[in-house]
Amino acid sequence: MDMTGSRRIEAPRERVWEALNDPAVLQASIPGCESVERTGPDSFAAKVSVRIGPMSAKFGGKVTLSNINPPAGYTITGEGQGGAMGFARGGADVALVEEGPSTTTLNYNVKAQVGGKMAQLGARLVDSTARQMADQFFDRFAAQLAPAPGTDTMAATDTMTVPPTPTKQSAMQGRTAPPAASGGLGAMLAAIPREPYGLPINLWIGGVLMLGVLGLLFVIG
Repeated sequence: MDMTGSRRIEAPRERVWEALNDPAVLQASIPGCESVERTGPDSFAAKVSVRIGPMSAKFGGKVTLSNINPPAGYTITGEGQGGAMGFARGGADVALVEEGPSTTTLNYNVKAQVGGKMAQLGARLVDSTARQMADQFFDRFAAQLAPAPGTDTMAATDTMTVPPTPTKQSAMQGRTAPPAASGGLGAMLAAIPREPYGLPINLWIGGVLMLGVLGLLFVIG
């Protein structure tokens, strides 16, 4: 089975390289992956649940990296055993091409061999499943490297003026500012605008908290 392709990823090449060598990112990106562990400087062990047509099995495999040229690419070789379902072995050349400060093209060339009951299912079904898994992997991988939602929107609001509604204006008329608390902290609190760029302060606080939660999810994932 041979498979070649490329995927455009909206992230700097150095960041893509780091993610390709991060067990946590790989585990979250590989469909059906139960674990990815680093067993050496250039080797990993993984457990993956795979379903091909009517058959399903859990594979335990070992992967070794060679021809390492950071952050341009490497060669990955490995073998997985799926019990009665059979085995899979092969390798792939992975190359990262820098298209811009925040854009990278990932090119891959895969050559693999399957045996046992998997081989009896037919090359077309095996190839189709492999391509589906590759598409799912790159979708998940790219999503983990994408900027946190809301970053661009918040940046755009810096240049956008939102006029207050008549209701807000009438509510603000005649309102006297509360006396500033004594001390440095009180002066700092008094200096914070209540509606930065026309949006309520609680909306800004909620956006910052949401970005923090998404960041934690990316790290944990």
